Amino acid sequence: MQNTFEEGRLLLINKPVDWTSFDVVKKLRYVLKVKKIGHAGTLDPLATGLLIIGTGKFTKKLNELQGLDKSYEGIIEIGKTTPSYDLETEFDSESDWSNVTAEMMETVREKLSGPIEQIPPAHSAIKIGGERAYKKARKNKEVKLEPRSVTIHNFEIDTSSLPDIKFRVECSKGTYIRSLAHDFGRELGVGGYLKKLVRTSVGDYQLSDAVDLDELIRQHNEGS
Repeated sequence: MQNTFEEGRLLLINKPVDWTSFDVVKKLRYVLKVKKIGHAGTLDPLATGLLIIGTGKFTKKLNELQGLDKSYEGIIEIGKTTPSYDLETEFDSESDWSNVTAEMMETVREKLSGPIEQIPPAHSAIKIGGERAYKKARKNKEVKLEPRSVTIHNFEIDTSSLPDIKFRVECSKGTYIRSLAHDFGRELGVGGYLKKLVRTSVGDYQLSDAVDLDELIRQHNEGS
């Protein structure tokens, strides 16, 4: 079994919460005893869902897989903001959202659909002068990131449980769902942050076909 991983496999992992994508790769490199291993698209530590791992010769496919469209489900909470646009950092503002209407939210949903310009979060892995943006942000250094063009192919919202807004998004490569949540709240005038995120697909690869990391490790150890 070990030889098949060394030769090359694509693994669909349901990433656990509080693990970085690199943590998953590092763990599997150790458990599977493989030299060549990587992932096709980073998931934030607090996000869960589909993480595609390539080993051996399949690491050559990872760049191609990173370019595929992706789908997510999650929750945006309006009326609060955080510097990281998710729960990795503490709340830094709170606003009254009681005047927000269904019509206002639908207008914002439409505005944030299709081709849009999006500024990535300061707490992101983008490099600025050789240093990751999130490292600068954590040191309270100024982080200036340029807008990028992304496409929101489909954006559905369920506003029946305010201040929580459940959503489904299908989007292009390079889209930051944390920025989408932040921009949604900003456009409403009350702020917002990403409370929960699950990646449900990458291209034709589905979360429903993924295995939990612990289960994959258990299967491997039993087969060794």
